[in-house]
Amino acid sequence: MAAPQLALGTRRAGEPGPRGSPDRRNTELGLLAFAVLVPVLAYANVGLALDHRLPAGMLTYGLGLGGLAGVAHLAVRRCASYADPLLLPLATLLNGLGLVMIWRLDKFGPVLRDNYPAAADQLLWSALGVALLLGVIVLLPDHRMLQRYTYVSMALALALLAAPAFFPARRSDYGARIWIHLGDFSIQPGELAKIVLAVFFAGYLMVKRDALALASHRVLGLYLPRGRDLGPILVVWLLSVLILVFETDLGMSFLFFGLFVVMLYIATERTSWILFGVLLSLGGGALAASTEGHVRIRVRAWLDPLAGFRPHPPAGTTEQIGQALFALGSGGVTGAGLGQGRSWLIGFAAKSDFVLGSFGEELGVTGLMALFLLYGLLVQRGLRTALAARDPFGKLLAGGLASALALQVFVVAGGVTGLIPLTGMTMPFLAQGGSSVVSNWILVALLLRISDSARRPALQPTRADRA
Repeated sequence: MAAPQLALGTRRAGEPGPRGSPDRRNTELGLLAFAVLVPVLAYANVGLALDHRLPAGMLTYGLGLGGLAGVAHLAVRRCASYADPLLLPLATLLNGLGLVMIWRLDKFGPVLRDNYPAAADQLLWSALGVALLLGVIVLLPDHRMLQRYTYVSMALALALLAAPAFFPARRSDYGARIWIHLGDFSIQPGELAKIVLAVFFAGYLMVKRDALALASHRVLGLYLPRGRDLGPILVVWLLSVLILVFETDLGMSFLFFGLFVVMLYIATERTSWILFGVLLSLGGGALAASTEGHVRIRVRAWLDPLAGFRPHPPAGTTEQIGQALFALGSGGVTGAGLGQGRSWLIGFAAKSDFVLGSFGEELGVTGLMALFLLYGLLVQRGLRTALAARDPFGKLLAGGLASALALQVFVVAGGVTGLIPLTGMTMPFLAQGGSSVVSNWILVALLLRISDSARRPALQPTRADRA
């Protein structure tokens, strides 16, 4: 696939260059101020709604979120001065709103059967995520360095995906073996695996894309891949099914395979790969639903979300999906207002899997559309970075990272709204979950690094070089 030539990256000698990097960073600073102000005002709104006074920790929260955003901005200004100015403000705004909703639901800890306050922990995890963003920006001067570790990334990703199977599950895991528990500390390695997988897929497909793009026959207007080239997609499909069967992780299995198929399409531009991917996904899902009890229960809950409200509900049913639908319905167009909904009726998952239902009740359809717009902008800037990247590895990596974010948002939103079976994944930046927020900050850091390389003006040859 030929790399498109974009004016942002090249210019002729003697022509004026693009706007200097200080303009971009000043734009980013202004957007960051807005991205911090909105969650602080939302925090104040929740406090007034619940206690009729401003919350006592409002100043601490504002300074903490502003400090994290300011440190990240200084690092980007110093080490990635040509990076996209929208990526950091969008991530900060989503993270800040998620902290507000988690704190709001902490007020109903006894009702949620979840007595510990999670907002403080989430803020610490966010700080760790920003610290890792700084590490990526400072210690990774060129994203192409990751290409050297293509097969190391494959081994690491497989280790991360398989690790939960070797640790005992807890009752609080509700049938899914996706966590590693070490005392009171727990981590979900699959969230980190999605980034490592994107690195592996980008390095592998950059080398194999010419062979994978070859077609043998044309059927119904689609070029079918050669039989020998079906091997990689069949291996990835089998691995995703094994993850689904042994760890009952429906969400990560879908994300794993979907990411590979999307990146395969980006590399080859063959629509037939998408068709094969959809067919294999449907076949794998049907196989797992018929053999794995945990997956079968989730499919039943999707088909009959109100079964848990019956006088004698079937075994394994839950009220959470029905309560989330009630929350979305009661929110209407404009919502009940921050702090004035009853989304705590969903249960403990109101802060994690179903946090989107909590936002839907209190902000309404209007607020949900605003949140989806923020995610859409974040994905769009990632895809724009992929188009602007000058090297094939950068194009595939940026496209894969943006696609992973889009797939995760679709899977979570689809499960909460009843469009698809619930997967148990967390909404990026919004939901409670340390592994999730850390991995998504790393994802943003890699997009910042690639966009800096793509937007940086090409060095012009000197007279000595031309001579």
